[in-house]
Amino acid sequence: MKFLPIPRISLGKLRKVILTVVVIGASVSVGFYFGRKGFLASFSHFPIVTISRQTPPEKSVDFSLFWRVWDSLDESYYDDNKLVDSEMVYGAIKGMVSSLGDPYTIFLPPSENKVVQEDLSGSFEGVGIQIGFKDGQLAVVAPLAGSPAEKAGVLAGDYIVNIKDEIKEIDKDTQEMTLPEAVRIIRGPAGTTVTLSLIRIGSEDPVEADIVRRNIDIPSVSLAYEGENESIAHIKILKFVAETESEWNEAVVEVLKRPGIEGIVLDLRNNPGGYLQSSVDIASEFMSNGSVVVTEAMADGENYDFLVERIGKLLEKPTVVLINGGSASASEILAGALRDGRNMQLVGETSFGKGTIQEPQQLSNGSGLHITISKWLTPSGFWVNDGGLVPDVEIVDDLETAEDEQLQEAIKLLSE
Repeated sequence: MKFLPIPRISLGKLRKVILTVVVIGASVSVGFYFGRKGFLASFSHFPIVTISRQTPPEKSVDFSLFWRVWDSLDESYYDDNKLVDSEMVYGAIKGMVSSLGDPYTIFLPPSENKVVQEDLSGSFEGVGIQIGFKDGQLAVVAPLAGSPAEKAGVLAGDYIVNIKDEIKEIDKDTQEMTLPEAVRIIRGPAGTTVTLSLIRIGSEDPVEADIVRRNIDIPSVSLAYEGENESIAHIKILKFVAETESEWNEAVVEVLKRPGIEGIVLDLRNNPGGYLQSSVDIASEFMSNGSVVVTEAMADGENYDFLVERIGKLLEKPTVVLINGGSASASEILAGALRDGRNMQLVGETSFGKGTIQEPQQLSNGSGLHITISKWLTPSGFWVNDGGLVPDVEIVDDLETAEDEQLQEAIKLLSE
């Protein structure tokens, strides 16, 4: 599939683009995650939108029913304490946004928007999972490495069917629950407990995970050395947040200084995504030219091509990429670009399959609006929503063994 001509996206538009699997759930997110420091370091960089207008004639919308319901509640509802005007307005806006049927186009009241900004800072109190929707059901995208959720046995791909918190007096099924609501319930002060009821792929019986929340502050990039004579650099990117660029640069400098490095394993497993620009920057580390990702179905009718935009330091290093069902969004962009642009092998399991881009707007009262503005395609024209990225070498990491079978397969490929 060829895209010509395609304009290169401007920085003005780029700084408003955020890729995320979700409001990262109880952990962060991805959770939300996202972008090059300086462009998307915080939502304060995004335009504050203030709108005050009458209904345009061409819309022909009759709001009399809305006000009739409002007045009826105001006059007849038995508990005046529940009639909070601001909450009723927020509820109405949420309903309007949710009518689109897109779980990633969301309205965030001030308290929920604050959670997203904490995610971007990389430090918060919670259980350390990213959540999203799979087949219309709330699901775990990935637990963060070393998090309370991981230690409690939560796995990527688990469906969350119920959330219980005795202190908050909440015991609620997740059917029709929104991402922000799930995040709000799962998040909580360090030292408190939340119980998740999970349905695991291949099993019909729920598994209950009691998770003690704690402060989550985990680096987004880690580096280790594997293989014979430790000649393989194992670089793992856990998420794409504001700190990722500097942490990545530090890891690359260390790899280049170390003698005898024969190859790299780029580990994107359980990486739920984040800033689009970070994935472009890191892809540029391995690619000398070409397209990293193409966005299409933009509201302006244009397609935009994100190109390699710097001289990479790892152009000559043989590299294998690890993915699994927790690899989503920006990590899928990176994996797809390296396979299409450098013919790098993907090893592991099929990725999550999240192929849309959100633009966040910071509203004047502290609330926020995330709007899906386009879908993205790999350079070859593949949309990951159509089943995710299927690895070139499919291999399952057997959790019953101490060995990381996927990592060992990648090391084997680099040693051949």
